[in-house]
Formats: sequence, C-alpha cells, structure tokens
Amino acid sequence: MAEDIFRVRFRRSLQMLAPGTDFRLGIENVIQAKTGALIVVGDSPEVMGMASGGFQIDCEFSPARLYELAKMDGAIITNHDASQIIKVNAQLDPNPNLPSQETGIRHRTAERVALQTGELVVAISQRRQVVTLFQGNSSFRLRDIATILVQANQALQTLEKYRNVLSRDLQHLGGLEFEELVTIGEVCSVLYRSIKVLNISAEIENYISELGSEGRLVKMQLEEMEANVQEEATLIIKDYCNIQEKSPAEILSSVRRTHEDDVSDALLLMRSLALGTTSAHLEQQAAPRGYRMLNKIPRIPPAIIENLVERFHFLSRILRASIDELDEVEGIGEVRARSIKNGLMRMREQFLLEYMV
Repeated sequence: MAEDIFRVRFRRSLQMLAPGTDFRLGIENVIQAKTGALIVVGDSPEVMGMASGGFQIDCEFSPARLYELAKMDGAIITNHDASQIIKVNAQLDPNPNLPSQETGIRHRTAERVALQTGELVVAISQRRQVVTLFQGNSSFRLRDIATILVQANQALQTLEKYRNVLSRDLQHLGGLEFEELVTIGEVCSVLYRSIKVLNISAEIENYISELGSEGRLVKMQLEEMEANVQEEATLIIKDYCNIQEKSPAEILSSVRRTHEDDVSDALLLMRSLALGTTSAHLEQQAAPRGYRMLNKIPRIPPAIIENLVERFHFLSRILRASIDELDEVEGIGEVRARSIKNGLMRMREQFLLEYMV
C-alpha cells in the first residue's frame, strides 16, 4: 500500500514538471541561463527545520521569479504544489550519515533531503544542464520530449501485442469455463497476461505524466488498449481465489507488486491466490464462481450477482439452474431470471464458437 501511495505521489511530481507547466518553464529558463538550482517542493516542518539563513518571501510562483531567484547560491523552497515560493537562498543541512550515490554537493544534498523528508527535490546541474528529481529513495532524470515519445510509442507497440494475446486468452478461458475444463494453470496464465498489460500500462502512464500536454494522443491510445483489463483481472481473482481476508482488488495490487519484475512463474501466482503449492496443482481443474460471466449480462446489479453466487456457488450450477430456481433467489423475479438464463446461453454459444476456432 505504501508503495502504491509513493507511485501516485511520484506521478503527480512528474505531472507538476511536465512540458508546458509553469514549473517546467522556470526550470528550462534556469537551464538556459546555466546557473543551476536546488528546489525543494514542500514546506513541511521537517524541511523548514533543516533550512537555515536565506530569505522568507512567500510570493506567488512564476517561471520568471524562479529564474531570477536561482541566481542565488542557496536552495529554493516552495509549497507542496509549487504555487508559492516560500524561502530562497536557504542552506539545507540534512543528516550527513544518510547514504548518497551522488558526488556533487548540490545533488548529494538533494538526495539526502529527499531521503530524510520524503519531499520532491529538484536538482539542476549547472555544468551538465541536467535535471534530476529526488523523492524518498528514488531518483529520476528528466528527459526531452522526443526521447520520451520514442519510448512511449515503443511501449504502446509492446502493450498492443500483449493486449491482443490477452483478448484471445480471455476468450479461450471463457470457452473452458462453459465446458467445465478450466485448470489452475490456465487461470494463472490469463492472470499473468493481465498483470503484464497492467504493468506496461503503468509505465506508459509515467511517460504521459512526463509529456504533459504533449501526451494526449498517447493517453488516448492507452485508454483504448487497457480498457476493462483491470476489471477482468479483478473478476478472475474473485472467481478463483481462495483468500477471504483481502478484497480481489487488494490481492491484484499485492500480486502486481510482488511479481512486478517477473510474473511468468505460474507457481508463484498460484500460491499468491492460495490455489495450490506444487506444480502438480497446476493441472488440477478449477471451477469459476461466475462473477466474470454474470458481470457481462446487462442490467444485473452487483447485489443480485452476489446473491446468485451465494446460492449456487459455481457458474456450472447457475447454468444448470432452471428459471424457477433462479426466480427463488432474493431480488430476482421471473423477468430477470429469464434475462440471466438467456444471457448466459447466448454467451455460452459465443464463447464456445470462439473456443472451437
């Protein structure tokens, strides 16, 4: 959870520094003037406690002001959204025992301030004209738009390939579910593809944050390609997972963090869902509860779906239930019972047709 919060904060930091923003314009002015700067975005008590000297100015932020104030040697401190410049020409004194990989005084100070406070610290190199962001224990070097666009487009191409494969896998899994032939290994395989798509999407979202207004087309393509993927993955977990203590969304988030670098190990995924412990379990059959298929039927409220699963437990039993048996479930009348029965039959024909191809 803490990692998710940090990712959100860091993405906001990138958005704050995206091309076209006042902050980015100010930084570009500083780079062009070849003066360098150290900017702390956040005036928390911890930051202000380590800042000595300088001038308290409490003025509105503007690119021109940042450019002029950066001519002084000390650090510039702004509020948390960089809308106000709080203090300038300040001397920062972070804990010298904190580790740092940086060699220059400005960048070493920036890294230690970020480590100690968790705030965003921007270091602009006077000699190399490079902008480095430090936040918590992470650092990131700002890149030019052309470089980001190339990498974003490459990531989109990779995402498209994974998304196409995932679409086929989801259709195949649907056919297996209606035929009652699903194995744990196949569930893990589809979940692996889903997590891979979500992780690539998260990487592209960082590019979009960096690009700012230049990332509109990339954002449109991403929204189209990642549509419903998280919902499908969450429903797969809800259909098969044997963990009751966490919600499906929490489990998905946990699995994504645990297997961020490599989710291809089916055994790890299987254990994360409490579906088994050894490779032999991957070949065992698994029965879906029916959440994913029932959510595809129009105008069926979540409460009704929960009542259906609570009554019949598995998709196969819901499929075999008569209209009268469906009608007995709380909240389902005869009209809705027929709608559910007919909807599942149509889906069965569609998925089996795709499954047989």
